[in-house]
Amino acid sequence: MPHSSETAAVANDAHSPPQQKPGTAGGRGRRPSWLSSLGADFPASLVVFLVALPLSLGIAAASGAPVMAGLIAAAVGGIVAGSLGGSVLQVSGPAAGLTVVVAGLVAEFGWQVTCAITAAAGVVQFLLGVSRVGRAALAVSPVVVKAMLAGIGITIILQQLHVLFGGRAAGSAVENLTALPVAITNLELHSALLGLAVVAVLLGWKFLPAAVRKVPGPLAAVVLITALSVAVAPAVERISFSGSLFDAVALPALPDGKWSAAAMAVVTVALIASIESLLSAVAVDKMHSGPRTNFNRELIGQGSANVVSGMLGGLPVTGVIVRSATNVEAGAASRASAVLHGIWVLVFSVLFAGLIQLIPLSVLAGLLLVIGAKLIKVADIRTSHHTGDLLVYVVTLGCVVFLNLLDGVIIGLALAALCVLWRVLRPQIHAHRPPAGTLPWRITIAGSCSFLALPRLNRVLHSVPEGQNAVVEVNADYLDHAFREALLAWQEQHRASGAFVALEEHGSTALRDAADRTPQRQDPREFPLPPRNSWHDDVTPAVLPGGTSDAGQPPLRSILLGIDKYHRRYADKVQPLVQDLAEQQAPDTLFVACVDSRINPNLMTSSGPGDLLTLRNIGNVVCSDHHDASIDSALSFAVKGLSVDSVVVCGHSNCGAMKAVLADAEGPGNAAMGAGFDAWLDHARPSYRELIAGHPVALAAEAAGYSRLDALSMVNVAVQLRKLGEHPVTGPALAAGRLQATGLFYDIRTARVVLVTPEGIEQLDPSMAVH
Repeated sequence: MPHSSETAAVANDAHSPPQQKPGTAGGRGRRPSWLSSLGADFPASLVVFLVALPLSLGIAAASGAPVMAGLIAAAVGGIVAGSLGGSVLQVSGPAAGLTVVVAGLVAEFGWQVTCAITAAAGVVQFLLGVSRVGRAALAVSPVVVKAMLAGIGITIILQQLHVLFGGRAAGSAVENLTALPVAITNLELHSALLGLAVVAVLLGWKFLPAAVRKVPGPLAAVVLITALSVAVAPAVERISFSGSLFDAVALPALPDGKWSAAAMAVVTVALIASIESLLSAVAVDKMHSGPRTNFNRELIGQGSANVVSGMLGGLPVTGVIVRSATNVEAGAASRASAVLHGIWVLVFSVLFAGLIQLIPLSVLAGLLLVIGAKLIKVADIRTSHHTGDLLVYVVTLGCVVFLNLLDGVIIGLALAALCVLWRVLRPQIHAHRPPAGTLPWRITIAGSCSFLALPRLNRVLHSVPEGQNAVVEVNADYLDHAFREALLAWQEQHRASGAFVALEEHGSTALRDAADRTPQRQDPREFPLPPRNSWHDDVTPAVLPGGTSDAGQPPLRSILLGIDKYHRRYADKVQPLVQDLAEQQAPDTLFVACVDSRINPNLMTSSGPGDLLTLRNIGNVVCSDHHDASIDSALSFAVKGLSVDSVVVCGHSNCGAMKAVLADAEGPGNAAMGAGFDAWLDHARPSYRELIAGHPVALAAEAAGYSRLDALSMVNVAVQLRKLGEHPVTGPALAAGRLQATGLFYDIRTARVVLVTPEGIEQLDPSMAVH
């Protein structure tokens, strides 16, 4: 079976393109596609046949079914499922995953009723495929599937140890386990040695030369040890049956009563066979680059195969990863390989069935011991431990072994669902004791905050001593009214003890939304933080971090509180982003922006530390005719020192500098600002003259509904871009194509960015329009 990651590895497979019909591939006059790939499929089918033959016999023996039932299922799986299934390279047949189920059905209902159950399960699978629920069958926790397979492996081992020792396996794993001491005491030496020889051959096969390993290990082990048994242990118990393959065909029979148990058995076989087939198909898709599996068609193919197999007296059929992997590795190119493998099984069963009766039961037991052991993967146990699913793994495995397969899977799925609910619905609520007496307590709440978390919330909140200041950080993606009420009630109660309580909200839901609205899970809110003035007025600590009093220093208090929040929530997250920037920087853009406090270049460009070299001044201007040492040095450092690729000039709405330019030109001057401010506006006054002259950007802004003030800001951006072309530093770089210049306008009201070009403006978010 595939690893758990295979259940999540399928994307867009359910609607994979249909396979080409024979004779249509490549156009008129070409050979059918299956015929063109026959050179690869023919040898691959022989290799798969050699692997499938001993496995099918062993699985039939372990299932308590007639030996020929395994060969019937192998032939039907190859021909029917190979022709109709949705996976091009998957090979189907009897699988070890159903041995425990089939053995139980044979013991309870008899073989012919078991055949009817197999056929009915095929009908269920067919209906699932027609209903297009193929992907839904993958909605099974991978750890449950892994544990199920491991449980099956343990059950097979406990069964086949008795056969290996020359005895008979009991009906349950518990009985087989408790009877092991007696089986060891009554050990039949020849039988045990033959079985152990098979195990030794299979374990050592991978160490032999590559030329030898071209022969499949299972086939070599069965043939070699069977030949040895004829010479040294002729009396050992062997496979026995009467008649030919055609004599083994048994029509199914309806159960005599026990209809509810039979119906449950049908569902069990259908679900397990479907899950195993689909997981195997996922694994096969990862092994080749050809057409992906159509899961609904695969269910139809598997269902059809089980109907035919059940009607002919065969075992249940599933997609089998061992044979499928062998098929891919052998170079198969189309579904013809799987079909041909089924034909070879059928031919062998008809012509050479007598050879099967030479195989000792202990030889097949040795083969099955290795197969069972391979179902138990240490890597799966390690992964489940690392991912926190070890409890689900252990419980599922234990229930499969000591109860039965269906109960084990149901209990495992239920436990996995409970674990998911626990992880998703249980928020992380912790109280952090301050390292010093002057600092507030810190309460962190993250996750889905519902009434289910109220006991834990109250316990954590009331761990804060009365009179101790506290900061509560709420980072919730879901928050209901009950949780909000409990939190606010504690806040009022704690404030009554003389302490302050600050509530900081960082998640995608807000406390105010839970007051009178139906709670809903929200998308996670990303960086950056909201403005400090949206929260700092509610935080009134008596003492700031470090013991500094905040009396008379509201601005400093605000900054220090912001730094405190940064250290608590974001410093550790930012550190990995800046550790490589500690010694040098390599920004790709010089961003020229206004000093306005509402403009955040990193926010609007979704950039982080080290991305932007920022130059900010009043009116976001650059100088050409009126030189300024500060601006000139910044341009020179950016272009010559850091070799930036682009320069961005960004204006914004309701700009104070542009207001001053308009006021100076159309009304009283800016004497209140001082002579220095008035002189600085000389860098922006040419923009006003361009506005009056009907600059294309001004006309475009007016047509879009922007105000005269905002139109001036956009024209100012266009004028600064022109100045960059005239500047002795940026001009040559722009002309040579080593540098590009871009103009932007940030509309504060809509929080959208507009592109400004020398010819006009362009909405970068077409859904937004100025009203």
